[in-house]
Amino acid sequence: MKIKSVKATWIHVPIPEAEQHTSDFGVIDAFDAALVRIETESGLVGYGEGRASVFSSGNNAPLVSLINDDFGPALVGENAGDPARLWELMYNGTRAHYALKRGRPFPALGRRGLTIAAISAIDMALWDILGRSLNAPVWQLLGGLTHAKLPAYASGGWAPADGIGAQLQSYIDRGGFKAVKMRVGTGDGEVADSVRRVHAAREYLGPDIDIMADAHGTYSVPEAKRFAREVADCRLAWFEEPVNADNKRGCAEVRATTDIPISAGESEFTRFAFRDLALLDAVDIFQPDPAICGGITECMRIAALADAHQIRLAPHLWGGPLHFSAGLQICAVSPAATIIEYSLGANPLLHEMAEESFTVENGEMVIPNRPGLGVTIDQDFVEKYARD
Repeated sequence: MKIKSVKATWIHVPIPEAEQHTSDFGVIDAFDAALVRIETESGLVGYGEGRASVFSSGNNAPLVSLINDDFGPALVGENAGDPARLWELMYNGTRAHYALKRGRPFPALGRRGLTIAAISAIDMALWDILGRSLNAPVWQLLGGLTHAKLPAYASGGWAPADGIGAQLQSYIDRGGFKAVKMRVGTGDGEVADSVRRVHAAREYLGPDIDIMADAHGTYSVPEAKRFAREVADCRLAWFEEPVNADNKRGCAEVRATTDIPISAGESEFTRFAFRDLALLDAVDIFQPDPAICGGITECMRIAALADAHQIRLAPHLWGGPLHFSAGLQICAVSPAATIIEYSLGANPLLHEMAEESFTVENGEMVIPNRPGLGVTIDQDFVEKYARD
């Protein structure tokens, strides 16, 4: 199980113009990821996935370089079967021996951002290897099933008020979803524009479909309060990222003024940020992203925090198949997990990079039991979309 090599590749997949959408991040014309391949001396191979930014809005070259030139060489010769120990080694750097001896973190300077995204991708690959070596799914190694299947919600929803209902209904028709998520926020213009879109969605879908609204952290605190107040009669399942992730007290202030559940976390790194959200009573739902928050090892710690604080867990899973499968493994084990995000925007990474498919039937996702992360990478796809 000794690590022989660690190799990261930037995958850049253009989206056909007819399938592109525009959000507050701009035109989404591609999907990008840092694909990590770890090989052991015995020939076992595992894969992980990280990313530097949302969709096509960033450059993954620095993330790939960080993995290939910094973390990768430091891991060669280490035991791939020890993902938790290697997580501490990567997070604490040259002071990892202090951290392990004294029982508290001694983190390196880069304890957020690209550093944690790199750790996330490597950590996924290590768990993939461990599962494959034991011919067991990762969820089995994490403690076994708490959920054999979970409801899924369709995530998308960018259309204007006169088309949002039909767009969300098209998602429901594709998988029997009982819940859908739409985007709101500054990208709409004014708060009133978002309010009109939510009311239009509720009127079109009727009372029996759950609707989530995601502001991508673009509202000010007063705007978020106004939005929540003016859509109170729409019975939103949650209001996601009402304000930006740097304003946790502001998020808590919004939560204190509404009975709409507040969710956040896709922009947060490590358990320490989620601890702060919990202690500030800022959210009802944690949404860690396994590709940026610290991988499977750290996501399980975040899930334990959620359980301890009676906060629901609904990971952010808008990415490729490794990212998605990592979220499934965590949700399968955590009693705090309640629902799975399933992207309905154009997502070639999720649907084309793996030989397997993840399908939703009657609004539910069955947890797969394939070894490791259960993903077989299509090497032709990787060769076609690998970017220097």
